[in-house]
Amino acid sequence: MLSFFEKLKKGLSKTHQGFVEKIDRLFLGKKTLSPDLLDELEMVLFEADLGVRTTTQLIEAVRQGLKRGELQDPEKVREFIKQQILRILQAGEKPLSIDFANTKPFVVMVVGVNGAGKTTTIGKIAHQYSSQGRKVLIGAADTFRAAAVEQLEIWANRVGADFIKQSKGSDPSAVAYDSIHAAKARDADLVFIDTAGRLQTKVNLMEELKKVKRIIARELPGSPHEILLVLDATTGQNAISQAKLFHEAVGVTGIALTKLDGTAKGGIIIGITEELKIPIRYIGVGEGIDDLKEFNATDFVNALF
Repeated sequence: MLSFFEKLKKGLSKTHQGFVEKIDRLFLGKKTLSPDLLDELEMVLFEADLGVRTTTQLIEAVRQGLKRGELQDPEKVREFIKQQILRILQAGEKPLSIDFANTKPFVVMVVGVNGAGKTTTIGKIAHQYSSQGRKVLIGAADTFRAAAVEQLEIWANRVGADFIKQSKGSDPSAVAYDSIHAAKARDADLVFIDTAGRLQTKVNLMEELKKVKRIIARELPGSPHEILLVLDATTGQNAISQAKLFHEAVGVTGIALTKLDGTAKGGIIIGITEELKIPIRYIGVGEGIDDLKEFNATDFVNALF
């Protein structure tokens, strides 16, 4: 059976090919770093979905290193880029830390567009905590999609979590209300509240999410303790604009980046961390129940390079 690091390495192989291997090919046989080579390097970084801001910063740092005479050797440039990426990602490495002794129930409101993997992410994190003997409750506040509710209920049963739902099309805030009260009554440790990822307009969706957040806060002051945004790595730059929208609306406190195994756009994690300064809590590299893990910057960079 593969370890998570081996899965990560395998999962990042497309990103490695589209990013690290391109850098290696670019530098192959080159003794010094010329301005033309620097322009090509900039293009490689940009195409790897690092984002404009991050790419610009990295290239500027390389340029300064060249001026100081430290980075003439392309091999040193490769190592320098690796270390810079590690530095960026370490700033975003902050696992979800829950003090159950003082915060119970701990409420996680989960947001993100449909198809990003919200349901499976909730199921996998719930599994991790229920395996530790924690009592978990899941509330299905994405009431617009019957399939989402069914899928979430399957996960709840699978991981031994309590489940709260209402009829299709009912008020999502009512599910959030029920979930908080059920969690208090049943002495739950951890509550996940799933939310909708698509309504007729973005404005409607964001207003709906704000309302759900208000109800949670009203029924349990100080909560939600975490607003976890689930992003699909395969969407590349689109993930950054999604994150900005959700963050403006509800104040995202952590990110779970899914589907890293199915994309060449894994570099997006660097752009997200650098531009948004929101902690990366989890990364997903497969369909299995154990294929979602806390983000570790060193492992990620080593697997990538």
